[in-house]
Amino acid sequence: MDLADSSSQQVMWCFVVALMSKRCQASCARNVYLWKRLCCGAVALMGVVFLSINNSMDLPEGTMHLVSQRILRGLKKDGVRNVLFTSCVQHNDENLKKVVPLVTDMIGSGPRFHREEEWDFCLMVIGVPNVGKSSLINALRRIHLKKGRASKVGGEPGITRAVLNRIQICERPRMYLLDTPGVLPPKIESVETGMKLALCGTILDHLVGEDVMADYLLFTLNRLGQFSYVDKYSLGEPSDDIHDVLKRIAVKLGKTKRVRALTGVGDVTVMMPNYSAAAYDFIRAFRRGELGKVVLD
Repeated sequence: MDLADSSSQQVMWCFVVALMSKRCQASCARNVYLWKRLCCGAVALMGVVFLSINNSMDLPEGTMHLVSQRILRGLKKDGVRNVLFTSCVQHNDENLKKVVPLVTDMIGSGPRFHREEEWDFCLMVIGVPNVGKSSLINALRRIHLKKGRASKVGGEPGITRAVLNRIQICERPRMYLLDTPGVLPPKIESVETGMKLALCGTILDHLVGEDVMADYLLFTLNRLGQFSYVDKYSLGEPSDDIHDVLKRIAVKLGKTKRVRALTGVGDVTVMMPNYSAAAYDFIRAFRRGELGKVVLD
């Protein structure tokens, strides 16, 4: 469904909600400019209002305020004035309760609001893959309609593959929300930005390589002085050798595989550390927050 289709369903406004992950907010924020340009063509069809919601508030306590201020400054340069910081996994998150009232106020102050007779609002959630768009929809339904999830969620990008039907999230005022597939800019400006996005799960792991991602993650943790991985995997001390770290992780977790080796007396089956399985566990531990609260940007 595109924006033109929405107008034929007697929906008054299209409200664009952009989601960003605070683990790599600068990398995600670059998508805001892309989406604002895409939405410019819809202004002639209906009112378009823009709100940025920064998801995943599980940040280090000492950096929460600094990161939030940095996000606000960056978005202000792009002309975004309406920003909320939320956590969709926390059922009692106060800022989630502010989304619908803020949307209502923003639409009510728009230049086209009083020209219309229809009072149904249509919202569109946009953002990079796996940033929590479907989780936001389900959280808003839980708060305002006391109903369960209506949009499928998952821990990897690509769960939402098409613009779904309208999902009602509120009765008064009556609001509907469109879940959309995650979209990245056609060109990622640097390898490092791509690695940050990959670690946040916005790019399928196998497209980048879990061994490469694990190497960058180890480099980042050491650079930030975040050595929680040492205790988690009983390494004894920090290391910058990803090959050695993955080998010791594989041994600790019992991640091994049988490999046939050719020798002078014939084939011999030996047990080798499963580096891919170790890298997989290392990355998943980071995403679950088991390696500490880290901001990649």
